[in-house]
Amino acid sequence: MSKAAELIKCIFDKTRLSKSFGQVLKNAKIVSVEDGKVKAELKICEDHLNLGGSLHGGYISTLVDCFSTYALMAYKNSPPGVSVDLHVTFLKPAFCGDVVIIDAKTVKVGRRLAFLKVKILKADDGAIVARGIQTKFIGGD
Repeated sequence: MSKAAELIKCIFDKTRLSKSFGQVLKNAKIVSVEDGKVKAELKICEDHLNLGGSLHGGYISTLVDCFSTYALMAYKNSPPGVSVDLHVTFLKPAFCGDVVIIDAKTVKVGRRLAFLKVKILKADDGAIVARGIQTKFIGGD
């Protein structure tokens, strides 16, 4: 396992096992970390649902935000950055008991901005639940 992968998994575990907001990721599991890419898996439970019984849009947005950050950190030891823009398109509902795959990728990293994308798919049939894009400020000269 690369040092970047070890660092990301360590930060992820500390976050999801904390008493802070990050604990909303407690049921997620990182499956792989590659250069600029992170894949994770999550079994949807009642805590993740809206009143209509499907995966909550705010929770989906949190998944996009968090896992795109990990994908950025997996790209040449990039810093996590600060969110500038987050856009999520909701395409299909997911329900309690469904397993989703979170597939986050770094698209481009410049001197000051990083561009990332995330797909959330149902594990059983590959249907896309949501797509997200995020722009992060990473500093620079």
